Amino acid sequence: MAVIPVERKPLTLLERTYLPGIATGLKITLKQLFAPKVTMEYPEVRPEIPQGYRGVPTLVKDPNGREKCVSCQLCEFVCPPKAIRITPGEVPEGAGRDHVEKAPQAFDIDMLRCIYCGLCQEVCPEEAIFLQNQFSMTGYTREEMVNDKARLYEIGGTLPDQHYKWDKKLAAEQHGNAH
Repeated sequence: MAVIPVERKPLTLLERTYLPGIATGLKITLKQLFAPKVTMEYPEVRPEIPQGYRGVPTLVKDPNGREKCVSCQLCEFVCPPKAIRITPGEVPEGAGRDHVEKAPQAFDIDMLRCIYCGLCQEVCPEEAIFLQNQFSMTGYTREEMVNDKARLYEIGGTLPDQHYKWDKKLAAEQHGNAH
């Protein structure tokens, strides 16, 4: 292997003393020192969240307070970091959802694994999972960062449903049973 010598330009006397580099660094430091500061009194004052922000995934109920999730597990299968775990279960009798085969017995989202990609919301056929604008999820232990079904509904709440899909299905079933 051959060694190729590289010619280097010699440093001037000023460059050898490092004074230009030190002066440049001091100039930047002084400029930042006297620049106006912008601070926020978080959490009382929160930053404005941009349109289309993907925050914490949550479960939502329909306007009548019924679970929208039918435990199809598509969100669990599409989740890249495997943060979602669903245990399917039976629909309770008299829940007003006799046309649904199953409901989630357990629904957990590990927020330490979640990458806020939004694929779970995109794939949900029932529009039961939504990404909320909440961005600060904190906890002292790993267990606190796993949101169970009750916590997901607490954060998600009820979203207005433009389709009223369940009501239409129930009305069709009741109309069909009347004849």
